[in-house]
Amino acid sequence: MSAHKYSSKAASTLTPKRHTARRLALASGVMLGGLMMVSAAQADRSEWPESFTVGTASQGGTYFVYGSGWANLIADELGLSGGGEITGGPTQNLALVHSGEIAFGLATMGPAADAVNGKSPLAPGLKMDNVCAMFPMYETPFSIATLASSGIDSISEIPDGATIGFGPAGSTSDTYFPLILEELGVDFERRNGGWNDLGGQLQDGLVDVIAFAAGIPIPAVSQLEVQTDVNIIEFTEEEQDKATAAFPVSEFTIPASTYSTLEEDANAVSMWNFAIAGCDLPEDLVYEATKITMENNDKMMSVHRSAATTIPENVGKNQVLPFHPGAARWYEENGYEIDPALIK
Repeated sequence: MSAHKYSSKAASTLTPKRHTARRLALASGVMLGGLMMVSAAQADRSEWPESFTVGTASQGGTYFVYGSGWANLIADELGLSGGGEITGGPTQNLALVHSGEIAFGLATMGPAADAVNGKSPLAPGLKMDNVCAMFPMYETPFSIATLASSGIDSISEIPDGATIGFGPAGSTSDTYFPLILEELGVDFERRNGGWNDLGGQLQDGLVDVIAFAAGIPIPAVSQLEVQTDVNIIEFTEEEQDKATAAFPVSEFTIPASTYSTLEEDANAVSMWNFAIAGCDLPEDLVYEATKITMENNDKMMSVHRSAATTIPENVGKNQVLPFHPGAARWYEENGYEIDPALIK
């Protein structure tokens, strides 16, 4: 697949012409008799696609629920056909958005940094410069689950040679969690698969541990809680310190209310997620999609509880990807400053 070509599956009518200049906001104060100005996006959709695709991840993970729900919201509000697509997660989403095979995707900041610096495992040496940030999603905690019957109550108690499920190959979890556990001295056998599949394998005794990197609550964990007794294993403070010193993660606390299993808050580490778009998507399309998302947090919360942090106050959590001009325009119009160097 060649860069910057849009496949018919994603958006057959999309003409990827980058706007040569960012549109200026309409002058304020022009209202006669209560007549509202019609936005540029409403007036001219000539370059918009008839349909769009959002790259998510495997079923049973938060990306699939969040991304599919967001796609439905945008499609309904803008009168377009759109939906989520199962993928291998952030690393693949970044590559698909860069190449133009899909319009939108979800990504974590670690894989995003690798992609823009030419270090993506899917395309070593290729700097993915057609990927732009849209809006903050949530932090992805790195959390661990086992069956209560395993007797494993801490990371240090994971036995040598334990089989650990890390999610889909190339996902954020699969990329970073093995390295984190190696840093913490865990010896393991690696297993990949979708979250629902790995949950079933844990129940059947085919894997000993599942190491999740996903927004909470993780659907597969919630389902496991209904079916059996599980342990959700937290990081010690020392383990948090080791992980944050070695990797692009920060300290995080999983609230006790997240899962019925937890009796108190649990320590973890996390990485921020952002929605991404092809930088050559029409500016007005991305502006309107950002506007809908940032101005309707109640609707986003109905998609998934993790959207509590899908708010413009968290826009500064991205210092890796350039912002799409359409997204940047909405933030600037609403008083949220973005470093001009971070706007495509």
